[in-house]
Amino acid sequence: MNFVELCSFDNYVRANIVLGMLREEGIDCHLKDELTITIDPFLSPMLGGIKIMVNEWHLKRAQELISERDDRAGGAHSD
Repeated sequence: MNFVELCSFDNYVRANIVLGMLREEGIDCHLKDELTITIDPFLSPMLGGIKIMVNEWHLKRAQELISERDDRAGGAHSD
């Protein structure tokens, strides 16, 4: 199973909210670098933030869901 990066966040709360939304829709996904950045937030720029990784089979649907979420939030984007 191959996972690809969908988006990234500087804030673990927002990352987990989006992760939960995706999982509710049946998207196979997980967070990458969450623990490292939570323990040492200064590493976030170097690591590229907390990344939501999705199964490549679910990437298109996950992108659609993120776009719909951003549209409802008035054009807000990931951190």
